[in-house]
Amino acid sequence: MNKELFKEGYTQNREISWLHFDDRCLNEAKDKTVPLLERLKFVSIFTSNLAEFFMVRIGALYDMANAKYTHVDHKNGMTSAALLQVLYPMAKRKLKKRDEILADLTKKLAKEGIIAENLETLSKEDQKYIKKHFKNEIAPLLSPQIVDIHHPFPNLLSGSIYIAATVRFKKKDEVFAFLPVPESLDPLITLPAKEDELRFVHTEDVVLKYFPDMFPGARILDVCKLTLARSAYLEVEDEAFDDIPDYRRKMMKVLKERKKMNVTMLVLSGKPQQRLEKYLLTHLKITRREFFVCSAPMNMKYAFALAGLLSEAQKEKLLYPPYEPKWNPALEKDKKIFAQVQKKDILLSYPYESMEPFLQLLKEAANDPKVVSIKITIYRLARQARLVSYLCQAAENGKEVDVLIELKARFDEQNNIDYSQQLEDAGCNVIYGFDHYKVHSKICLVTAVDRKHVSHVALIATGNFNENTARQYTDLALLTARPEIVSDAVVFFQNMAIGNLEGHYGSLLVAPVSLKPGILDLINQEIAKKEKGRIFAKINAITDEEIIARLKEASCAGVKITLFVRGISCILPGIAGKTDNIEIRALVGRYLEHSRIYVFSEGEDEKMFISSADFMTRNTERRVEVAVPIYDPDCRDRIHHMIDIYMADNTKARLLASNGRYHKIHDSEDPFSAQDALMKEEEA
Repeated sequence: MNKELFKEGYTQNREISWLHFDDRCLNEAKDKTVPLLERLKFVSIFTSNLAEFFMVRIGALYDMANAKYTHVDHKNGMTSAALLQVLYPMAKRKLKKRDEILADLTKKLAKEGIIAENLETLSKEDQKYIKKHFKNEIAPLLSPQIVDIHHPFPNLLSGSIYIAATVRFKKKDEVFAFLPVPESLDPLITLPAKEDELRFVHTEDVVLKYFPDMFPGARILDVCKLTLARSAYLEVEDEAFDDIPDYRRKMMKVLKERKKMNVTMLVLSGKPQQRLEKYLLTHLKITRREFFVCSAPMNMKYAFALAGLLSEAQKEKLLYPPYEPKWNPALEKDKKIFAQVQKKDILLSYPYESMEPFLQLLKEAANDPKVVSIKITIYRLARQARLVSYLCQAAENGKEVDVLIELKARFDEQNNIDYSQQLEDAGCNVIYGFDHYKVHSKICLVTAVDRKHVSHVALIATGNFNENTARQYTDLALLTARPEIVSDAVVFFQNMAIGNLEGHYGSLLVAPVSLKPGILDLINQEIAKKEKGRIFAKINAITDEEIIARLKEASCAGVKITLFVRGISCILPGIAGKTDNIEIRALVGRYLEHSRIYVFSEGEDEKMFISSADFMTRNTERRVEVAVPIYDPDCRDRIHHMIDIYMADNTKARLLASNGRYHKIHDSEDPFSAQDALMKEEEA
């Protein structure tokens, strides 16, 4: 690890790169080729991404800044404290940009009959309607609280919305008051409207308006809406949890403790008077640096709620055309998936194709008397997962079902805790992974025995076994019975069951043992070819310093390198004498680009993998990941075709410049969108 890598001048900071990615998401909200309501959704996505940034990355930087040793970022030479001083102003500028874009979109939507009404200018009939709604549907759910000697300062939860105020009761001093906006409430309330209109108000604004009703006899001196982000940088391996022997209970304790972590961001709907501002800063233990003022609603999820309220004519005009994932044409619906995969490798491409073949495989396996076991790793699941139902059904039917479920999947911890209990209750053998490592691999193995003949089918994927995100994220999944792969899968699950992270594998690249050395060796092979060397990687992020340094070495040797990096890129292309031969593209579109593809060399020497791992140190060294080689010629041709389509994109793709900024691709070709093209191909 090169602590002075930044001095070489071809790297950039991870957090700054993350904010640039957020900015590209926000820029989609300005793209006139994107339907209006979809643009509003991008504003919501940006807001959610920014909140996660403050919980995860800013939280980590706070910990490092407060540590006794001075941490210096190897990629730009800045201390954590110095980085915080740069990142906060950047984030505030982006939030201001968000508010300006939202104001413009709100006006444009109003012209289309999607009207966000101002509570203060509503007609008497509408006022009466809202007041009745508040009294009957909202007020019974509210829990107002004052803060005084008998009522301590409440524990404000990350992501929740509150009304904060200073109030004065008769013959009493001023006190501070809080009113949580229940998360169970819909983010908006619709109003009576004409047939071609949709009129609404924000629920949080209604709670704000009738806030005084919850404090009868009090005078409201100052009031505002607020939300905040707390650091989520707390791990189950921390010493504070050493005395809890049960891993699931440890995770529940971690989730409880996270509710009290440092506030990294406080967002208010307007600048409060000095007394309320000082009170919030003091009790939340923050400074004005962490203090943000915005004009947007606190709950931007209303953008997605609106979509479900539109008429068919409005949907056609304001949303992307509907798309239903297709059944993979290489599989026959009325035949057993297991038997079909025994004959040929199948590549599934989400969301253009459906996850249904994999789910059907599990359903068949649960009821097939020849199937003896199902083994699977789980990182993130849908809230209502059919996959879990099939696994439970298999266990209840006497199959051996081994589930390695990662309870440390950030922000999905509670969901996975709940599912782990459900799986255990059904008779599945549930294990939770390893200390200091997350199991992020996406692998499943189904085993059958017929007349003493053992056969297997494995699925290895780039994305989670999540039925919802499989319709929103681009991912690849390989279904295979190829002996060299399924034999490695058998060994993989045996190693996981005994806690062995150092297993040997013939075909699979498995982190933390062989994935990073394998990638570095493959890069070295291309370096030896010099100008004839070729490397392509489609990943979500690249931060691993050794891989970055080796790619720079390959570039210097003349190897042509193309990286598709959706989000964070700590390597900069086009630096003279260092990364001249590296081109980096990024793509933000209708779907979240999530698939990972590695291709080394070309022609007969080519080696191609799909993987769950990005080129990040956390993936290569601190997670259990799997990369699977693609041997089948048809699958390889299909992936090459996808790569060609991505490389032809000149509408959603962006090029990363040597200064860390992204710019549009300007060429003479007709506009071409990779995601649109892939949808059209499936429709054909």
